[in-house]
Amino acid sequence: MAKLLLIDNRAGLFMRLLMILGGLIGFLIGLALGAAQGAALPQVIWRSSVAAFVAGVVLRWWGKVWLSSLQKELEARAAAAAAKSEIKSETL
Repeated sequence: MAKLLLIDNRAGLFMRLLMILGGLIGFLIGLALGAAQGAALPQVIWRSSVAAFVAGVVLRWWGKVWLSSLQKELEARAAAAAAKSEIKSETL
């Protein structure tokens, strides 16, 4: 699965989906907190919109960090496998 996420076309789609998911989560949290506070509807919508933006940006940032760490891990595993096979061929 990690290799599929690192393909360029899918990584862009993955980032867009993460930003949309973050926006949706932020908007729902803003709606819930605004309704619990008993604020007026325009104020609730405004706060929910700001929360959607912030949550979308934060989730997109987290997704980039996560994909970067996945890529580094795959490169490290490939380097370790190459080193292991090199050592094996030298000992034979």
